[in-house]
Amino acid sequence: MRSINAVQYATSMVFMLMLSHATLGQDSPWVPDSFEVPTVFETEHFRLRTLTVNDVVKDYDAVMSSRDHLQGVFGPNSDWPRADLSFEQDLIDLGWHQKEFQIRSSFTYTVVSLDEERVLGCVYIFPSDRGDFDASITMWVRADIVDDGYDQILYKTVTDWIEAEWPFKKPAYPGRSVSWENWESLAQEAGAD
Repeated sequence: MRSINAVQYATSMVFMLMLSHATLGQDSPWVPDSFEVPTVFETEHFRLRTLTVNDVVKDYDAVMSSRDHLQGVFGPNSDWPRADLSFEQDLIDLGWHQKEFQIRSSFTYTVVSLDEERVLGCVYIFPSDRGDFDASITMWVRADIVDDGYDQILYKTVTDWIEAEWPFKKPAYPGRSVSWENWESLAQEAGAD
């Protein structure tokens, strides 16, 4: 019964997001309307595909089994994922990301094993309001595959994919190509404008 209530709640949240489309959208498109946003990208190591609410069980496992490893993935002051992150909250987060993808305000991909048995990580492509960067891209892999080199494989895969197939002129990879310290100072500069 708990899962049914969570699905009903997430469905109502997605409906509310649809009603507030204007508040989620950009003043002008940050990717051209003519750009066909990829829904799947596959390598010999994994598949990146649009994150949806249908991924919640495997996503929740990946997130919570890697909680300590993921602290700070969105910056040194980020506390995501919190110890009290519930299954229902993760479902809501996935619904939010799914809707943002549909309205082209951001693009979140789940990273799954080729057999679709495990979520291996996630990639987030957001518009940037810092410096002259036109996109902010963050990513993570679950803790139990870091020692196998998957973090670096994912980073190299994503940077090559973005350069080859996406319309961005200057994407940022906070915590990777741009230090968190520099990224935060750009935020302060943007706030001063």
